[in-house]
Amino acid sequence: MEIIFFGTGNAAVTEYYNTCFGIREGKDCFLVDAGGGNTILSRLKRAGIGLGDIKDVFVTHKHIDHILGIIWLIRLMAQQRDSGKISGIVNIYGHDEVIELLEDICGKLLQKKQTRHFGVDIMLHKVEDGDKLEILNKKVQVFDIHSTKAKQFGFVMELNGGEHLCCCGDEPLYEANENYARGCKWLLHEAFCLENEADKFKPFEKNHTTVERACKKAEEMGVENLVLYHSEDSRPETRKEIYTAAGKPYYSGNLYVPEDMESLSL
Repeated sequence: MEIIFFGTGNAAVTEYYNTCFGIREGKDCFLVDAGGGNTILSRLKRAGIGLGDIKDVFVTHKHIDHILGIIWLIRLMAQQRDSGKISGIVNIYGHDEVIELLEDICGKLLQKKQTRHFGVDIMLHKVEDGDKLEILNKKVQVFDIHSTKAKQFGFVMELNGGEHLCCCGDEPLYEANENYARGCKWLLHEAFCLENEADKFKPFEKNHTTVERACKKAEEMGVENLVLYHSEDSRPETRKEIYTAAGKPYYSGNLYVPEDMESLSL
């Protein structure tokens, strides 16, 4: 299994794409969010992932930098099914607000010949806190991240060998969900900026956190591998080096600050 980061930036970035990623095993891909536009299409192409390879999609919340790329995917997935280029079912998971918004936007912006695929081979599933799914033949449990800004879900995924990957969306890991992350093999966690730049980027006003605080939390949880993403983009050439150096004093595990289109073996 591998994870491919199609985007690693926050909502307002111009040097990166918005945070979204895919978990791939063989040819099958599990996509998590899709960023805010059709850049997701070129990112999938660069990764060698066809739309027919995407079997499952998880949409964490309804912010535009996470959900609008899904509209483009639905449009192209429907068109390619109509033309016979791809077949089979794709499952799109999200909480009630996400799924209802997707249905509404697609109903207003897409053609009926595209939305007629809903309930046939493009399946929209409303999930609730605690629901258990099977994705890539792995057990996945959905959880409410307890955001006070916008309803948002994360998930914990069982990996080969019984280890776990935890994605807590684009907000910090809150105390109510620590049981999902404690001792996990991989923790995917947002880090908006450095601690000494909080006055400049104001992460706490946006329900975000800093590199140093994310690393402290991962150390408390006994996480083996920590991935930091959803950051500002003021210095794309040196972000990886600077963030890694800032975080390592607070975290003894393996720290990753991936670039867009970078992949990691799970």
